[in-house]
Amino acid sequence: MTRLELRAGLSLASIFALRMLGLFLILPVFAVAARDLPGGHNLTLIGIALGVYGLTQAVLQIPFGMASDRYGRKRVIIVGLLLFAAGSFLAAAATDIWWTIFGRALQGAGAISAAVTALAADLTREQHRTKVMALIGSSIGLMFALSMVAAPALNALVGLHGIFALTGILALAAILMVVKVVPDPPPAEHHDHAPVGFRDVLLDPQLMRLNFGIMTLHFIQMAMFVVVPGAIVATGGLPVSEHWKVYLPVVLASFVLMLPPIFYAERRARMKPVFVGSVFVLLLAQGGFLYGSGLFNALVANLVVFFVVFNILEASLPSLVSRLAPPQAKGTALGIYNTTQSLGLFLGGAAGGVLAQHYGAAGVFGVGIALALIWLVIAVTMQAPQTVALREFFIQPHVDIEKLREQLASLPGVREAVVEPEKRMAYLKVNLERWDERRVRRLIGGEA
Repeated sequence: MTRLELRAGLSLASIFALRMLGLFLILPVFAVAARDLPGGHNLTLIGIALGVYGLTQAVLQIPFGMASDRYGRKRVIIVGLLLFAAGSFLAAAATDIWWTIFGRALQGAGAISAAVTALAADLTREQHRTKVMALIGSSIGLMFALSMVAAPALNALVGLHGIFALTGILALAAILMVVKVVPDPPPAEHHDHAPVGFRDVLLDPQLMRLNFGIMTLHFIQMAMFVVVPGAIVATGGLPVSEHWKVYLPVVLASFVLMLPPIFYAERRARMKPVFVGSVFVLLLAQGGFLYGSGLFNALVANLVVFFVVFNILEASLPSLVSRLAPPQAKGTALGIYNTTQSLGLFLGGAAGGVLAQHYGAAGVFGVGIALALIWLVIAVTMQAPQTVALREFFIQPHVDIEKLREQLASLPGVREAVVEPEKRMAYLKVNLERWDERRVRRLIGGEA
């Protein structure tokens, strides 16, 4: 990657991370800390406050992406961060649970995921785009881990209102980063405002499986944290300020334990078995919570298992979407994926609150078991992703570059072909099981 691409990737990942930190920081403490607010003992309202962020984000995800096409990426990102900051400060000043809900809704209105992803694509060459997207995506898991450890300490230091205020300050810092650090995108030659094949992508059976998966994963995540903080207090006798003693070892252990399955899946091309196995373990973890949430040691053990599979699935799902989506509709596929992820956040928070209010922790984990079981059946029937790799070739001087790209793209096993005339380089994304390297080399060398 060039310095510009590296700068773009790191700065956009930082902006994305600051926004996700605002979502995750309240998860470990909100259900307990909000009891000090009028209306804070109503678990249904607690769940709505947790999940409403995802609702407004889901509704505005695609409009923000379209606006970034028309008015510019950086402008839309700045507007989104201003909305996020305004919602944070409103929640910080909230005098009851309802004002907190309004603040969280306004936070979610800053739906900048699509604009950030599009800007990353604008600023990077095709052959390095996956690396930058992975960098941005990994910020989600990192911020989730950081929030699990930092939130209890921050709550003890500055309280719930202080956490919201800090989130607003971080959003303003992110705006400064957009203005001063993020490179300006090159002027676009063409914008297509009509989503190409939107209905086909939306109803694609393989992508629907993955979209249901990310919605289920974040539903379970949000619903869990309506009841888990209270369970730690009840079974371990730990006040919220000391919950970091649980989350720190849990998060560290989960990051270590997630690495072998991911390396195995990538290096041995065993993504589907690892993916399906992770969904199965998620199902077991929900069962463990249902039957062991009254025991502190069992609760902690299940948290470790949950975080391991959460991190594996969080890393695997967007990778699978990009592999299974048609190359010409990858942006549309990721936009739909982000929207269903946000819906999962909202539905998990709202339903988790209602279930906890009326049926207790058993209701929350019982629904988690049912959803994980459905997901497991769907995942088993999923098409295994092709083994794809990137290959680079130097184009001989006498080769007609104008015709070469179409010729390369038409070859069996070649999923994408990018040609850079200035450098006389061809970058191919190929299915290792189907492509014919000899035919490619003949074309590159002008022999065919």
